[in-house]
Amino acid sequence: MEKIQHNNIKVNGINMHVAEIGEGPAVLFIHGFPELWYTWRHQMLFIASKGYRAIAPDLRGFGDTEAPPSATSYTAFHIVGDLVCLLDSLGLDKVYLVGHDWGAIIAWHLCMFRPERIKALVNMSVVYKSRHPSVKPVELMRQIYGDDFYVCRFQEIGWEEEFAKVDTKKLLATFYFKRIPTPPKMPKDFANCFNPPPYTLPAWFTEEDLDYFASKYRAKGFSGPFNYYRCFDLNWELCAPWIGSKIMVPVKFIVGDIDLMYNFPGIREYIHGGEFKQAVPQLEQVVVMEGVGHFINQEKPHEINDHIYDFITKF
Repeated sequence: MEKIQHNNIKVNGINMHVAEIGEGPAVLFIHGFPELWYTWRHQMLFIASKGYRAIAPDLRGFGDTEAPPSATSYTAFHIVGDLVCLLDSLGLDKVYLVGHDWGAIIAWHLCMFRPERIKALVNMSVVYKSRHPSVKPVELMRQIYGDDFYVCRFQEIGWEEEFAKVDTKKLLATFYFKRIPTPPKMPKDFANCFNPPPYTLPAWFTEEDLDYFASKYRAKGFSGPFNYYRCFDLNWELCAPWIGSKIMVPVKFIVGDIDLMYNFPGIREYIHGGEFKQAVPQLEQVVVMEGVGHFINQEKPHEINDHIYDFITKF
């Protein structure tokens, strides 16, 4: 880990923290929530050892990257813009791309907006679905899951203060170590109700790992990450010109079978029934890992390392 270099780079009007290791063809790793560049620690070291340049930023609003105050400064256009400017700053014309969770959403958008910058994509957990023509995403989620559904709750400006009232390590542990793929519900008075049992570290996660994540979220807060969710509907509006667009880069998709994202209504049928392949014509492989949860690249680092390496060496 000490070999990983850290830099702050000015991109798209903000200062972005970027972790990097290795030399050779570049692989850009995009993290999700509640994560940071650090989620890719295993993959970065492995890919660098294979002769690649691993690059993992803290996204806008996360970790040591600047967090603009406006909630509307976190659209897919802002985040993709940050990443394109990052590639330009590093002198990189094309890269291999790896994403997970919100990083997967951003990766789909990057491939949709600027496919000429991407050699191939390994994406995890969140599928690509073309924009619904008439229903906004938060409206649909509220209809299905109610106001307490975490995405709906995050829409409330200032609600992140509920997260600030509870122990950050315990809070993150409830996310990372969750093994039941049920939709997270968060009551309005979340802090008063938050009383989880003592966490037990799984074999794939250390106290040091949890301390690192907690220290960064404790310092930065949750406003920046919540703003990604607050831009769901705004992204829907702004992406109207891309309705019906397909992802036109080579793709490998990986998900755990006890990942919440794999267990949302209709998702399994979408993935395995042919619609996913229609939306992503160059989808070359779908991997469903048995008994694996949402934080797949941390839970199964060696398998994910091999999946990434085996795929990108084709291109």
